[in-house]
Amino acid sequence: MRSHGYNMTLPHGHVTHQTILVLDFGSQYTQLIARRLRELSIYSEIISFKTPAEEIAAKRPRGIILSGGPASLSEAGAPKCDLNVFDLDVPVLGICYGMQLLTSHYGGLVGAATGREYGPAIVTVTPDGEQGFFREIPGKLKVWASHGDFVSAAPPGFEVLATSPNAPVAAMADIKRKRYGLLFHPEVVHTDHGVTLLKNFAQACDCSGDWTMSSFVEEATEGIRKKVGAEG
Repeated sequence: MRSHGYNMTLPHGHVTHQTILVLDFGSQYTQLIARRLRELSIYSEIISFKTPAEEIAAKRPRGIILSGGPASLSEAGAPKCDLNVFDLDVPVLGICYGMQLLTSHYGGLVGAATGREYGPAIVTVTPDGEQGFFREIPGKLKVWASHGDFVSAAPPGFEVLATSPNAPVAAMADIKRKRYGLLFHPEVVHTDHGVTLLKNFAQACDCSGDWTMSSFVEEATEGIRKKVGAEG
């Protein structure tokens, strides 16, 4: 697997870490996404969905996650990130609203569900999913859903990885372009094997897990010490 060679310098430190950026679209679970990644020893940073693609590229992330959010793509003024983000050569994972945005951008179909799905759901993993993004995960799993729209047709080039009674496309992926979508929240404890899914995405990003809170504190402290010394 080819390495993207992207790293990010911490604000006060001189050591770089493999980084996954989380674009925040207003989900109540956005902070949890970053926490789960850090529990996997992967440095993550939450930024606004309004951040220009040029600024995102300058941070040199290994991957990007589009968070969920309360909006609907059918609404006027629905939040959208800088679409040039999709041209960056890094893996992208869309969660709930983020998956719908991913679907719309690449030519799939997003429609209004008969009723907002909020709560537990059972998804069934397809053979394509079992061999790839859902590896080491059971064929059926309980997940936590929170969406008013659903993906009625995956975009061209995307494989359906999982389905549910209320969502014909509960998960999808374009392996070649490393674009992934989940219509449920892997970051919450109500989703079985959610951390494994995030770990599988991190592996797609070539993240080996090189970050710990203790190392962050040490690097930040060293950075402050050097700054104080220079100014003194």
